[in-house]
Parts: sequence; structure tokens; C-alpha cells
Amino acid sequence: MKKIIFLFFAILLTTTINAQVKDYELGTSLSDYRQRQGGYFDYSDPSTVNIKVAVWGFVRYPGRYNVPINTTVSDLISYAGGPTDDADLEDLRVYRKYEDDSQVMLKFNYNDIFWESSLETTKKYVPDLTAGDILVVPGAPRLYFKDNFSIILSVFSALISLGILILNIVRN
Repeated sequence: MKKIIFLFFAILLTTTINAQVKDYELGTSLSDYRQRQGGYFDYSDPSTVNIKVAVWGFVRYPGRYNVPINTTVSDLISYAGGPTDDADLEDLRVYRKYEDDSQVMLKFNYNDIFWESSLETTKKYVPDLTAGDILVVPGAPRLYFKDNFSIILSVFSALISLGILILNIVRN
């Protein structure tokens, strides 16, 4: 019995060590077209080379995406459902890892892409996506009027309740 368990763990260990994650593939099967379970989305084109990239941060559907090689950053953000209200589009980042294990972070402004035709300067920097890239859309939660009103009303009602409690204790 111990030999069988040892053999099972040895096989499990060797399969996980030898498993390779491909960041690109040629074509795709039409059987699992568009979306799978979880955070993996398939927008690949069966007739072209496809790459695997990730989108994280303040977008509607963060996760891993299988997209055609000519996909732009704005296409990728659209695939991810667009930015949320809390997203900071002036500070987008692409994290890229090269084959020599060096890493680089590319920062750019989404407004340069969106308002490209009305820019006064001709200098803009938008990186092309490559296999294995990670697009990060930073942001911070924002409070709107209803959120601020709710917080103020909660504090005010707690203070009134505390005042009533103190008055009842003093009277008795």
C-alpha cells in the first residue's frame, strides 16, 4: 500500500513539474468558444495566432483572456467589460516578463488612446500586447453623495441614541 501511495505522489510530482503553460497558440477549437468557467475568457480567432494575457484591477470582468495577437489595449479593456467607475485610466500599467527572466512595467495613459484624434501633441506611448502580458487597471473606491449621506446619517442616529441613553440614565 505504501508503494502505491509513493508511486502516486511521484507521478503527481513529475506531472506538475513537467507541465508547461503556453502563452500562445495557433488557432483554437470552436467547441469552447468565448467563455469558460471562472476567470478565463476566450475571445480567440481560430484562423490566427492567439496569445494569453491577463487583465486585473478595476474592470468589470478581471481574469485571463485568450485573444488574437493583433488585439490592442482598448480591445482588451472592452473584452473585460470596460473600466469601472473607480478606475484610474491615467495610470494604466502593463507588466511584461521577458525570456531572460527580466521584468518591465510599462505605464501609459488610456486617455491617449481614447482621445487620440484630438490630442495636441503627436507623442503618445501605447504598448502592443505580447503573450503573457498583465494589464493592470488601478483605482480606488469612490464615495458618492448617497454613500456620504448614509455614513453621516448612521453617525447622527448613533449620537442621538447615545444622547437618549444618557438622558434616561441621568433621570433615573
